[in-house]
Amino acid sequence: LLGKKMVEDTLLVVFISICTALLSEGILYVLVYRTDGYKRLKNSVDRQSKKLERKKEVAGGVQKKKIEKQEEMLKTTSRDLSMVKMKSMLVISVTFMALLGMLNSIFDGHVVAKLPFEPFPFLRGLSQRNLMSSDPTDCSFIFLYILCTMSLRETIQKLLGFQPSRSANKLSQGFFTPPQSK
Repeated sequence: LLGKKMVEDTLLVVFISICTALLSEGILYVLVYRTDGYKRLKNSVDRQSKKLERKKEVAGGVQKKKIEKQEEMLKTTSRDLSMVKMKSMLVISVTFMALLGMLNSIFDGHVVAKLPFEPFPFLRGLSQRNLMSSDPTDCSFIFLYILCTMSLRETIQKLLGFQPSRSANKLSQGFFTPPQSK
């Protein structure tokens, strides 16, 4: 059914994705996660989100202004935390773009996997990038690599404890999220 070469290529792409995700988190650990500034901001976000949750549980009409003020403080601290991470993410992005170009040239024109579905038309250009095949379930290196990396980075961050708490994620506003109008 699937050729031995395709299975080897698929496993190699998954392995490369795991290695690059681990390397990326290692670089982030050295440049960001172990710094005192990051630790202080992360603890502040966690404390503020827990405090906000407690206030919302016992919220009354009088507490509304306090809750809004607490939400603003949490958003500001979360934005600062994102800025600390953004500088090193830029360095990682440039490094991995070069690596991605090299790997893309190695797997250029190779079908590395068979998808169990037909991708949406707007994704087909990426899923079949540089493939001569007309089979829509054929998968290029770049598509499989992106899928693996996106799913593995989240898992690795959770396993290593580098991801913010759920309550902080739920309550905070990210750096690139537009501010909510009142």
